Amino acid sequence: MSALEKALQHSKKRQIDECEISFVKKKIITVRITDSEIAEIKQSFDKSFGVRLIHGNKIASIQTNKEEELGKAIDLALSTTSNLKPKEFWMGLPETVSITNLKGTFDEKLEKITGADAMDIAQTMINSTNSDKIDTITGSLNIVSELFELENSNGLHLKDKSTYISGIINAESEHGTLPVSGIGHVSGRTLSKFSAEQIGNDAKKMCIESINPKKIDTDVYSIIFEPYSVGELLAFVVALNFNFKTFSEKKSCFSNNLEEEVAVSDFNLTDDPHIAEGIGTKSVDDEGLKTQKNNLIQNGVFKNTFSNLFDSYKEDKKSTGNAARIGSPMGRSSEPIPISAPHNLKINSGESSQEDMIKDTKHGLLIGRLWYTYAVNPIKGDFSCTARSGVRIIENGEIKNPGKSVRIIHNLPIMLKNILEIGNNQQNVIQWASLPSVTPSIKVKNIKVNSI
Repeated sequence: MSALEKALQHSKKRQIDECEISFVKKKIITVRITDSEIAEIKQSFDKSFGVRLIHGNKIASIQTNKEEELGKAIDLALSTTSNLKPKEFWMGLPETVSITNLKGTFDEKLEKITGADAMDIAQTMINSTNSDKIDTITGSLNIVSELFELENSNGLHLKDKSTYISGIINAESEHGTLPVSGIGHVSGRTLSKFSAEQIGNDAKKMCIESINPKKIDTDVYSIIFEPYSVGELLAFVVALNFNFKTFSEKKSCFSNNLEEEVAVSDFNLTDDPHIAEGIGTKSVDDEGLKTQKNNLIQNGVFKNTFSNLFDSYKEDKKSTGNAARIGSPMGRSSEPIPISAPHNLKINSGESSQEDMIKDTKHGLLIGRLWYTYAVNPIKGDFSCTARSGVRIIENGEIKNPGKSVRIIHNLPIMLKNILEIGNNQQNVIQWASLPSVTPSIKVKNIKVNSI
């Protein structure tokens, strides 16, 4: 009998209405790059349990890494319910579920990879970044293999194995008038689809093309956001507006716009949990509900939100299968209380190449990365971000010069309705400690930027 089954039996003896046990076992290999060389390699093994119990419609939780103390943890969580208010809207944990094996979510090579192999990958990242114009290379490589298990007193038994790999390089140069940098990033779920060379080449290209930046005048521009910068906007500005909890509490800038046009007609925003190589790809969510493709914006029209059980029950709705127990640096955790989160936030590809976008731009900027992105007034959709290195000035269809830093203070609803073109260069993006996304470049008109 497994530890989870023993814990559930203990909860039944205590006559607890419902009990859910989550378990995560992880192997994490992290290689850190500092001063253009491998500075550290660390391998860790984590194992933890999360307990959520519902008794008299009161919800309590506790987390432990000690298998032998699961029974005590349940008793302790139960003892806290006397101080809690019942959630009368609660309608129960899921019952049995079957997992569909999705391609590109588990790789035995990544599960068995050694520290030496990881160092070789990191060294390839460094080697592909090296240039006589690059002074310093920093970054990291993370490889995660995990076993996630979820059982509850309603008969649900879920076991899922996953692997993840993510590498990032920041290249810096002091060869010009100002220090500049460039970033390269690749993430995925299998080793065969991962390109260490691309990470270094992308970082090197952005950095070198940023040398000797020219001042950008405060003005209104058409801006081409490259995939990495679009991913930043999706994670820190866009996603929260489609969380059902935010929407139902009237805290989304689209709370009054369901079934209304909120973007240009060829813009489609989807939560797609079944993409091969997607960091958030899974067939079952972290509460045991089957995941499904969810069209948030379809042909410019706001169609849906994403939710977990608790937030849905509260409004007498059904969960969309978006319960998440987010782990670090990737994957799941045993967090007892899941949140609502998109699995893979995807902007559907358009028909334009980035080169054609540039040719069609008379007065604009190409932005490769963003910093300090946050919502200034979430209810209205106002946000702020800063573009530093990776900025290029476009005049009459040609990139003329790299650009100095600018600050953008804009509005999400306005931006979505001012999209001019959507690229065909879709790629996986995951910002540090944020949501995974899949996105192409996007060109937007009439954005005011402020010179810094």
